[in-house]
Amino acid sequence: MSVKQHTVVDSPYGPLTLVSTDGVLSGLYMVGQRHRPAEESFGERVAPTEEPFPAVTRQLTAYFAGELTAFDLPLRLEGTDFQRSVWDQLVRIPYGETWSYGRLAAELGKPNASRAVGLANGRNPIGIIVPCHRVIGASGGMTGYGGGVERKVRLLAFESGSGVLVPAYTTSSGTSSAKAAPASTA
Repeated sequence: MSVKQHTVVDSPYGPLTLVSTDGVLSGLYMVGQRHRPAEESFGERVAPTEEPFPAVTRQLTAYFAGELTAFDLPLRLEGTDFQRSVWDQLVRIPYGETWSYGRLAAELGKPNASRAVGLANGRNPIGIIVPCHRVIGASGGMTGYGGGVERKVRLLAFESGSGVLVPAYTTSSGTSSAKAAPASTA
């Protein structure tokens, strides 16, 4: 039987729930994320100092500081064979770049599967680290994102260097907000 644990860490995008299965990162979920599993499925809540969370937190902190462009963490991606093949391709999209759903489908050798690729992309259990936010519509449009289109736009602006992060804050209703501010032109 698998042992699941989770912790919650702060980020410029609001609280992130990190989930591990048998000591390996298996989930990264944002508040209000579409397809977020029920809280009860995350296992016992533990301190962020419990393994494997310190390494995850260090790398996320470096990423948000603009010091890390590729994560190097063991991951446990649970899904269908097709979903896992899509998620494996996502980590090949370079930092600061975007691919269309069609290109992602073509990279998989299934050029007519862009809709299926989009569905698998939306079910990615480890957002940010497995960068599903780097996939856009064929016309360059900001299509859906499980963490919300606003977060997708901010992540892409941050990675492209056209925006800098303004830290998130939590309102009295418990919702979080952050914005990508334009980069200085000076």
